[in-house]
Amino acid sequence: MLKTVSFSKKVNIKDGTVMLLGGFDGLHAGHKKLVARAKLHGLPIGIMTIVGGKDEKSLFTLAERERIFRAAGIDFAFELPFSEIKELPANTFASVLKGGFEPKVFVCGDDFRFGKGAQGTPETLARDGQVRVETEELLTFDGEKISSSAIKNCLREGDVERANVLLGEPFFARGKVFKDRGVGKTLGFPTANTVYPEEKFAPKLGVYETRVRVNGQEYKGITNYGDRPTFAENGVCLETHLLGFDGDLYGKEITVRFVRRLRDVQKFENADRLKAQLNEDVRRVMEND
Repeated sequence: MLKTVSFSKKVNIKDGTVMLLGGFDGLHAGHKKLVARAKLHGLPIGIMTIVGGKDEKSLFTLAERERIFRAAGIDFAFELPFSEIKELPANTFASVLKGGFEPKVFVCGDDFRFGKGAQGTPETLARDGQVRVETEELLTFDGEKISSSAIKNCLREGDVERANVLLGEPFFARGKVFKDRGVGKTLGFPTANTVYPEEKFAPKLGVYETRVRVNGQEYKGITNYGDRPTFAENGVCLETHLLGFDGDLYGKEITVRFVRRLRDVQKFENADRLKAQLNEDVRRVMEND
């Protein structure tokens, strides 16, 4: 039921661990506060993450989460399939959390709930005195609780700037560049096209200012997230023009980081009108307009 993924060679459960508890389909600003507290103990840090089965798609894919956790200095993740834990009584779930890792400390938000019917609380975990439980108050921004749900609401509305503030870093999507018809290149705007992951929560369709890092250098980008109605091409993908980049990205994995939404996806009368709009998009990105 529980899969463990190691990110470092520091994991020696005989010495004990600190375990971060929550859904963790990524790390937003509030989660990072928990990570900072866990690091104070000087023990290997494990993080719980729920896999699949929820009503709504996750902010980040499992592969993306693992990259986020590794970059944050977390030592291992324990991945819990939602379908297998949703009916577990709180006490049984607590035993699962305590088994196998020799946890010395649990760190979680004060609103952490677990087990069937969300009946388990931090107090449930601390009741037998086996493991110290430390909680943090939830962070807020502009009076709103920082949460995955709040971030999804921002993305749903196309407000990636606010979503990025709540995340503490830009929202991103990773994908492998595939060879397409090359229409953008004929217009003077070659694009790196990637498939948006099916299991990943999506922002509002539109044209976005983005950032893409290639060969150690970051490029400003213009990304169309949606179909391409001017050329009657259906099927949603990420289509990114990297400003100032000249090279071949076919077959390479890239990370597209969203900065702000520029406009809706539009259908233009002809290629010249589209090209004029793309030039205007470039101007806005370069001049931060």
